[in-house]
Amino acid sequence: MNEENSKFKHTNHLINETSPYLLQHAHNPVDWYPWGKEALQRAKDENKPILLSIGYSSCHWCHVMAHECFENEEIAAIQNKYFINIKLDREERPDIDNIYMDAVQIMGLRGGWPLNVFITPDQKPFYGGTYFPPEQWTKLLESVADAYENKFDQLGQSAQQFTDNLNQSEAQKYGLLYAEEELTVKDLDTAFNNLASHFDKGWGGFNRAPKFPMPAVWNFMMNYAYFSNNSEAKKHLLFTLDKLGNGGIYDHIGGGFSRYSVDAEWHVPHFEKMLYDNGQLLSLYANAYKWTKKEEYLRTAQGIIDWLKRDMLDKSGGFYSALDADSEGEEGKYYVWSFDEVKQLAGNDFSIIAEYYDISKEGNWEDGKNVLRVVEDEKTLIKELNLSKEDLWSKIKSFNSSALAYRSKRVAPGLDSKMLASWNALTLNGLCDAYMADPSDDTKTLAENCATFIKNELVKDNQVLRLKGQLTKGYLEDYAAVIQAFIKYYETFHAESYLFLADALTQTAVNEFFDEKENLFYYTSDASEPLIVRKKELFDNVIPSSNSIMAINLYRLGILFDNDDYKKKGIQMVLMVNKLVKQEIEYLSNWATASIHVSQPTAEVVLIGKDYIDQAKNFNANYLPNAILMAANSTSTLPLFESKTTVGQSTTFYVCYDKTCKRPTQDVSKAVAEVHQTK
Repeated sequence: MNEENSKFKHTNHLINETSPYLLQHAHNPVDWYPWGKEALQRAKDENKPILLSIGYSSCHWCHVMAHECFENEEIAAIQNKYFINIKLDREERPDIDNIYMDAVQIMGLRGGWPLNVFITPDQKPFYGGTYFPPEQWTKLLESVADAYENKFDQLGQSAQQFTDNLNQSEAQKYGLLYAEEELTVKDLDTAFNNLASHFDKGWGGFNRAPKFPMPAVWNFMMNYAYFSNNSEAKKHLLFTLDKLGNGGIYDHIGGGFSRYSVDAEWHVPHFEKMLYDNGQLLSLYANAYKWTKKEEYLRTAQGIIDWLKRDMLDKSGGFYSALDADSEGEEGKYYVWSFDEVKQLAGNDFSIIAEYYDISKEGNWEDGKNVLRVVEDEKTLIKELNLSKEDLWSKIKSFNSSALAYRSKRVAPGLDSKMLASWNALTLNGLCDAYMADPSDDTKTLAENCATFIKNELVKDNQVLRLKGQLTKGYLEDYAAVIQAFIKYYETFHAESYLFLADALTQTAVNEFFDEKENLFYYTSDASEPLIVRKKELFDNVIPSSNSIMAINLYRLGILFDNDDYKKKGIQMVLMVNKLVKQEIEYLSNWATASIHVSQPTAEVVLIGKDYIDQAKNFNANYLPNAILMAANSTSTLPLFESKTTVGQSTTFYVCYDKTCKRPTQDVSKAVAEVHQTK
């Protein structure tokens, strides 16, 4: 039997799943089950511990452990003899992943993926870890099996203690306490200084490796710099965006960002590309362009859009989840370049391209390969090469086009074709920000089709579904991101039906997820599958916490619908967390952004008249984080339109604060100036 056929001599219970990650393991000799009643009941009936192994399709170390351990017949025999084996796609079931990731960290162990957790038949965790090489994994399996058989009382006691710890409420665990206080941007100065103490002054971001983009941190920094006029914050923010966009973590040929760089210089990426990173980074660069008008930021944003359209777009209008780091079993093989390949493709422009992209014969990575990156300032390059900016970019674009065509003939990384509600919503939000920054028919079409996809495929009866093609109930992450995106979609394209749908989904979220005692939302609906703990997502990570997004949503919807209950809830949520924000801002950066939103006067901008679409474009082209734009031709059911008409026949702006309006104007620059004046 050849190697290819030997892969398929086993078939386990994952064979009928739709998750690309689970299907990757459907022919392992391990007798994997998906999470569900059958596996959980079998564990109880046979009184066996459960091995819960969690990962995702584009996870490099998940692939490594699968090849080394889960495809190994001898190791599989041990797993099958002593354990009920469950495979879980963390992207399909983040509720379960969140619980057991917390459990492993409570045990004092390092978290990450693959996440391998040993749990009792009643789902209580007692040991775990991430990647294990084969010999170590074999010893661990045997040790756990022995402990379960011979020391169950002790093991069960530990499992109960870990579970009790998991069941502590967030308010208890982190000392959250609601307190009426006046919020000001100045309150965040200390928090900013805590961030600033870790700045990497040479390469941007923070002084550590590996380096993650963390869009929520830099979005906070942009808001903070804008409102506080802190020059250090603005300088480091823009420096970071420059270095990030020039680094190897950005795909200069095909657009889009990898998940992180393994070094401190944004040079060598961990090559997987995730939709959620790129949707948020699209917003970040689009807003940076709106604020600075620096064309490099618009170029980076357009590169993300090009990648989305070319590699991630489904015919339904939705976007796929991820591209793998590996191709042909090798990490990054699809993306790196030899000296000779670049020389061949660049032709007479080789010396310029080599200088621009840091190409050398010995390579700037391993095995003589080069990761394209820009290490020299563009102005310096233009001077050194004696070129105009236009000539330089003409040559770069020509090379990029040739390189993209050449690269497309390589074996492409694996695609995770799941279409998730929250990740699509983050991407829709990014497309709207990009359209505001630089209106184009192409971006508008992508945004409109994505919004239609979410509405038609992922929203049913005012409920959000987690992913296309399944009836899995959405989590708070999905509700929060979809509501946020529909609000942004309304402000961008003025489609009121999406705003009213955002309101309906918010009512569902409040009814099914909100905890009145702690003024925070649970991660799961009260109708979701009961697990050993019902958690609340508090801390911002690569994706901001669903609670911090909901706090901003409630505040903005409260203004849009003149709903004091929404506004009050949003402000109370911020006040619950505000003390902690000052201490741990790096992990609560979107909460800090929420604090800015609710502490600053918010401009309620009503635009009415026949030219409202063009005037809205002109207004939205400015960076105005403290403004909410409502626009219509002549009539609207939104309460803030009441008693507002055009002055004469001209399209008219009303800039209002707390429903008190300044003198109406037909001049967009005056409306923008009035918003700026109150920051």
